[in-house]
Amino acid sequence: MHFVMANVERQIVVAVDDDRRVRESMESLIESAGYTSVMFSSGEEFLRSGSLAAASCVITDVRMPGMDGIEVQRRIKLERPKLPVIFVSGRYNAATRERALNEGAFEFLHKPFDAVGLLEVLQAALTHTRELGNAFRAKSSKE
Repeated sequence: MHFVMANVERQIVVAVDDDRRVRESMESLIESAGYTSVMFSSGEEFLRSGSLAAASCVITDVRMPGMDGIEVQRRIKLERPKLPVIFVSGRYNAATRERALNEGAFEFLHKPFDAVGLLEVLQAALTHTRELGNAFRAKSSKE
């Protein structure tokens, strides 16, 4: 798949993971695709930061000390129900995956994730959100 560099209005991709090495690799990957990345080591840190309002997508680990990724997603959906959330997890658990997807996650990937695969999912999530916004604006302008 060919990746289109993000447009001049750079989209902000937030990543939440307690593993510093994972955050560093995601940051590098996200930035290399032309997006702005903002990294957090915990769900609490992310939600306190005020970054939720500007985020175009959130990538979060499932298992973290304190607030887990499922709770992060729940809180995101209360404020920004259409914001795509992508999960990455080092431990496969079918029930957790199913719960995340049923509660609105865009995708659920396993660590170690494939860089190209993550970028494909990220681009799909951002395109989907952009199309939803365009459809909403088109509908609103006809009313």
